Amino acid sequence: MGGKPKLYYFDGRGKMEPIRWLLAAAGVEFDEEFLETREQYEKLLQDGDLLFQQVPMVEIDGMKMVQSRAILRYIAAKYNLYGKDLKEQALIDMYVEGTTDLMGLILMYPFLSSEDKKKQLATFVEKATKRYFPVYEKVLKDHGQDFLVGNQFSWADIHLLEAILMVEEKACDTLSEFPHLQAFKAKISNIPTIKKFLEPGSQRKPVPDDRYVETVRRVFQAYHDVKAT
Repeated sequence: MGGKPKLYYFDGRGKMEPIRWLLAAAGVEFDEEFLETREQYEKLLQDGDLLFQQVPMVEIDGMKMVQSRAILRYIAAKYNLYGKDLKEQALIDMYVEGTTDLMGLILMYPFLSSEDKKKQLATFVEKATKRYFPVYEKVLKDHGQDFLVGNQFSWADIHLLEAILMVEEKACDTLSEFPHLQAFKAKISNIPTIKKFLEPGSQRKPVPDDRYVETVRRVFQAYHDVKAT
């Protein structure tokens, strides 16, 4: 039951990155095993470790957990980042699902053609500034607190900061019309565990590059499992 959580995924962001963020925010050290070959992936399948034949997979508390949302909820609850009651948990889920939808627009970006990348980037920035960020700006303004839910740091705050930084990597001025989100970003970024994760040398992964794309395609042999990235 003891020991550090162990993460099985590629040496890149994908669907594992929010899990890395959440563990880091909770101050939990973790180990990683990076998938680099098709044989590694097939061994996990043969050993029965991947319940639905997909990664990410996390070994934690004697379990081999798959399905990113289940993993995230477990970690959030375990480390008191999931609200104080069912109502707060429902709010956290709503806000997290919103940022997940936004982040999903950029998840497949590295695998697209140059022309499709331009279209996807325009869609991503437009939806961030017109659909999603206005919602979180209003929530913070109406709530009148430093955090999205209650007055306690939660998974929702961590996920929103990750989404903000992803958008800013593509369009640096996207928060210009959202003063509450600017203040939120500054505050959450300075929480000690988050600040440490944002520093060079942490286990936070960089923007996906061609090497990451090639590795994913090699491991999955360019078939349908690429959706799990």
